[in-house]
Amino acid sequence: MSGGSVEVSVVLPSYNEEATIENTVETTLDTLESFLPPNSFEVIVAEDGCDDRTPEIADRMAEQDERVRHFHSDERLGRGGALNRAFESANGETLVYFDTDLATDMRHLEELVESVRSGEYDFATGSRWMPENVADRPAKRDIASRGFNGLTRLFLRSDLRDHQCGFKAFDRTALLDVLADVEDKHWFWDTEVLVRAQRKGYEIKEFSVDWTPKGDTKVDLVRDVFGMGSQIGRCWWEFSVEPRITRSVSMAVGVLLTIIAVVLMGKYLPLGKVLTQMESANLALVGVAALIYVFSWPLRGARYKNILEELGFTESVGFLTGAIFISQTGNLVFPARLGDGVRAYVMKARRNIPYPSGFASLAVERVFDLLTITVLAGVVLIGLTVTGQAADIVQAVTGAQHAEAARTAVYVAAGVGVAAIAAVGIIVASARSDSNFVRSFVTKISSDSYANHIAGIVERFTGDVQTVASDRTAFARVGASSLAIWSLDVLTAILVLTAFPKVSLNPVTLVAIGFFAVSVGNLAKVLPLSPGGVGLYEAAFTVFVAGLTPISWEVALGAAILDHAVKNIVTLVGGVGSMFSLNVSLTQAVEEGRDVSVEEPASLDD
Repeated sequence: MSGGSVEVSVVLPSYNEEATIENTVETTLDTLESFLPPNSFEVIVAEDGCDDRTPEIADRMAEQDERVRHFHSDERLGRGGALNRAFESANGETLVYFDTDLATDMRHLEELVESVRSGEYDFATGSRWMPENVADRPAKRDIASRGFNGLTRLFLRSDLRDHQCGFKAFDRTALLDVLADVEDKHWFWDTEVLVRAQRKGYEIKEFSVDWTPKGDTKVDLVRDVFGMGSQIGRCWWEFSVEPRITRSVSMAVGVLLTIIAVVLMGKYLPLGKVLTQMESANLALVGVAALIYVFSWPLRGARYKNILEELGFTESVGFLTGAIFISQTGNLVFPARLGDGVRAYVMKARRNIPYPSGFASLAVERVFDLLTITVLAGVVLIGLTVTGQAADIVQAVTGAQHAEAARTAVYVAAGVGVAAIAAVGIIVASARSDSNFVRSFVTKISSDSYANHIAGIVERFTGDVQTVASDRTAFARVGASSLAIWSLDVLTAILVLTAFPKVSLNPVTLVAIGFFAVSVGNLAKVLPLSPGGVGLYEAAFTVFVAGLTPISWEVALGAAILDHAVKNIVTLVGGVGSMFSLNVSLTQAVEEGRDVSVEEPASLDD
C-alpha cells in the first residue's frame, strides 16, 4: 500500500496470539472500513518475539490483504518496545493501538480515532475508571489497577484516571516528540507516554469505554508492584528531584558534607596527631609502595583476560587493564559502585562483548577478590591463634579507642567473608551440575511470559559464571593471579606502614599483621562509612595494627589513611590516562552504565 494515502495506522501489539489474532485483524479492518474512506488506513501486527503460530498467521494475512502489515521480532522487545518500532515505521498521521483481546468494545473505535484525526486532541485514551462507567474487574486486577493509578496521580501529578487502558490514539508528530524522552519499553510505556504528554502541554481526551476482561491478564501482581512501582519512582525523581539538583546545589551539598565530616572527625579522632605522624613519613618508601601497587594493575588485566577467554572472548591485557582502571575510577568518583556498570559499558561499546558476559566476568572477578582476601585473613587468624594471640585480637576489638567502629568493621568483614565462601561453594556446586534452577525459581514468583524472558537473561549470566568455575585449570589460574594481586596490595600497605619512623617490628610480625589488617579492612569497606565518620577500611586496619603491635593508634591510622590515599591516587591517574587512551568519557560511561540493559537488541523485519 502506498504510504501517501494512509491517514490512520492501527498497531496491534501481539505476543502468542495465535488463537485470536486473525479475528482481531478482521474485526479491526471491518470497523475502520465503517467510518473511514477506503484505503485510508492500515493495520500493523507488531509481533513481539512469539513462539507460537502468530508470525505465520500474520504473514499470511499480510499477503492476502495489502492493508495489513506484519512486523516481526526474533526476540522480545517488550510491549512498549514493539509499539515504538511499529509507530516509527507506520505511514499514518493518526496512530492507534489497542489490545488484541478486544476487551474494549469496538464501537468506541470511531470516537477514539476521530478525536485525534479531527485535530481536536493530540492524544486520546479510553478509560475504565470514569465515574459514570466503572469497569467490573476481578479483585486481583481491580486492586492493582486502582493502586497503580492512584500512585501515578499522586506522585506524577497526572490528571487522568486510567493510564493503562490498552485503547489509545496519538497524533504522529506529538507522539514522536514525547517518545524521544520515554525510557520504559514494557508495561509502563502507556503511563509514561501520557504523563510526559501532559507535562509538555498536549491536549488529551480521556473518555469512558465499555470494557470486559477476557482471559488471563499478561500483567501480574509481582511485576505491577515492583516493576511499575519502580518506574513511578524513576519518573518522580526525574520530574521532581533531579531538576533541583543543579551543579551549584551539588557543590554546596558536597562542601557541607565535607565540613560535617571534618567536624565529626575532629571530634572523634586526634587529627592533629595523625597529621603530624603522616608528615614524618619517609616519602621515598611511600613512592616505592606506589610503584609496587602500579605493578598489580597489569596482573588485574591478565586475570580479567583469563576470565574472558573462558567465556570465548580474547582481548589484550593492555585494553583490559585500561577498562579496569576506568571502572575503578568510576567507583571512586561516583556512589553506589556505578563503576561496575561502566566496565560492562566499556566492554560492550569498545569490544562488543554482550552485557550479560560483561557483568558475569565482573562477578567472577569480585568473587575471587573476596575469596582471596577472606582466605588470607583466615590463614593469618589461624596462625595468630596457634601462637596464642587470639585473646589479643579480642582485646584489640573490644578495647579499641573507637570500639564501635572497630566492632562494625569486624562484623562487616566477617559477614562478607562468609558470603564470599558461600558464593564460591554455590558456583562450584552449580558448575558440577547440569541443572540450572534460575527459570524454575523465577516461574514460582511469576508465571508471566516477560518473567521467562528475564529468566533467560539471568540464565545466560549464571551460565557464564559457571563456565569459568567448571574449568579447574582456569579456576586455579584465576585464583593464583588473585593471590598475587592482593599480596602486592598488602605489600603496598606494609611499605607505607614502615615509612613511619616509629614503626619497628620484626619482618614476620610485620607481614602477618599486614596481611590480616589489610584483608579485614578490605572486607570491611564493602560498606562506605562507620559511625563517627571513620572509614571501615581505616578502622579495621588501625584497630589490628595498634591492638596487636606496639605501634600507636595515631601512627596506625595515619598509615591506613596514607595507604588508601596512595592506592586511590594510582587508580585515578591510571583511570584518567585510560580514558584518554580508549576515548571514553567517564560521565557518559557512568550514565550509560547505569541504564545498561542486559538484553541484546532484537531485529525487526517488515
